Amino acid sequence: MRDAFHDELDALSDQLVEMTRLVHSAVSRATTALLDADLDLAESVIAADEQLDAIHHDLEERSYDLLARQQPVATDLRIIVAGLRMSADLERMGDLARHLAQVARMRYPSSAIPADIRAITAQMGAVAGRIVLKAGSVVADKDVKAALELERDDDEMDALHRQLFTVLLDDDWGQGVEAAIDLTLIGRYYERFADHAVAVARRVVYLVTGEHPTPEQVAAV
Repeated sequence: MRDAFHDELDALSDQLVEMTRLVHSAVSRATTALLDADLDLAESVIAADEQLDAIHHDLEERSYDLLARQQPVATDLRIIVAGLRMSADLERMGDLARHLAQVARMRYPSSAIPADIRAITAQMGAVAGRIVLKAGSVVADKDVKAALELERDDDEMDALHRQLFTVLLDDDWGQGVEAAIDLTLIGRYYERFADHAVAVARRVVYLVTGEHPTPEQVAAV
């Protein structure tokens, strides 16, 4: 019976890793849709979010069922509780990728990204993709050191976010209010995406150690 239980726990972890793969695909394709004004790609991201939601709901139901049937304690309990929270973070990351795609769709056939913002946007998309791939590896390997290192990727995203606002607030900004609003939202979506990835990594630290990571641990990595 316990072997079957731990097989079910492993299956929950596999679902989380699959969610990271789907989220990576979504944010990468949404970034391309924004930069290239690709309506078909934007629509595919929006439609694919339903698959991510379905996995999230299935993981929730299986987790609640395990809690009711097995009454787990200690590490097993942490695995289920942390998995529920990580699933919620990943589902939200999928929503944020969908929001990016919706901006691309809304501005089609024009690009939502002015020429002088393309480089920053491309970098934000690259960081978002990299950070969720790392989060997937952290979940799969239960790697505490790699989880703590994700904080640095979030710092890079925060720096890009500030760089974007520097451009938007410059007196020479000439793209108008509508473009500024779009880019404010886009920057916020990427920044929150990275925050949720860091939250996933922090939950892995809790899962493995039973303690939440401290600033001193992060600084020491």
